[in-house]
Amino acid sequence: MKYLIKTFLFISIIFAQYPADTLLILPSTSKIERMLISPISKWQRISYGSPEMNCQFFPSCSQYGAIAINEKGPILGLFATSDRIIRCNPSAMKNHSAIGGSFYQDGRMIDMLKPENINNEKSPVIAGILSIVPGLGRIYSKKYIDGLFGFLLTSIAYQTAMRSKKSNSILAPFFISTAVVLHGGEIYGSYRSAKYYTSKKISY
Repeated sequence: MKYLIKTFLFISIIFAQYPADTLLILPSTSKIERMLISPISKWQRISYGSPEMNCQFFPSCSQYGAIAINEKGPILGLFATSDRIIRCNPSAMKNHSAIGGSFYQDGRMIDMLKPENINNEKSPVIAGILSIVPGLGRIYSKKYIDGLFGFLLTSIAYQTAMRSKKSNSILAPFFISTAVVLHGGEIYGSYRSAKYYTSKKISY
């Protein structure tokens, strides 16, 4: 009986529809975008069924990434996804509350791809330039923990990429691409932190 229940649950998870699935079937979604969104769809089959993996944001980081790739294209979409992952850290609630951010009905912080355009009294251009050094642009925008996380993750990614390249690892292209995406996410995220934040409370 237990085996049958487990089999039923497994089949349900495999064939159930998840948020990213809707983007995969859109005619406007390119083949490259589908290639990038497909792993996100598979990840949602794991994360959405585990309370320990519940995201503190709405939409979740995985769905935010899928939407970003679909709306902004592969490159900017990956940068936006990287930025969101870096921002999903223990300081997120403090940052969200500081800007008067809104909350979804289940308590998650609402963080949309296109936030309200508010002048943060910081230059997005300067923030972007400073983020050539990972994390510095976020620190300039007073997102100190975000800056620390960005610096650490990007630094680790570059170190891993250099080591894999020196050892001629077959995974070197993957690690190098990951480092570039994380650094691109730092530039994108620093610019965004200086230019945008959500302040208008929205009811959902």
